[in-house]
Amino acid sequence: MPIYEYLSESPEDPERSCRICRRGFELRRPIDRPALEQCPLCRHPVRKVISKVNTPRVAKPLSVSDAKSAGFTVLERRDQGVYEKL
Repeated sequence: MPIYEYLSESPEDPERSCRICRRGFELRRPIDRPALEQCPLCRHPVRKVISKVNTPRVAKPLSVSDAKSAGFTVLERRDQGVYEKL
């Protein structure tokens, strides 16, 4: 299940939001459910925030020995449709 982030529609107005939705909160919800429109605690309007995606960074391409030590089978193309295991 993905994690969605929500924030109060008016975070600067303490009268319209509770301390939870003013700072923002995360919620695990199934993809097929619609986005929340109200804070579950105070029932004031909230909006879904688009956050950064966490992706791993690969600084260099893997070498054959790195791939083998990670458990991958390394194949090299010799002819058309013919591969040889390294």
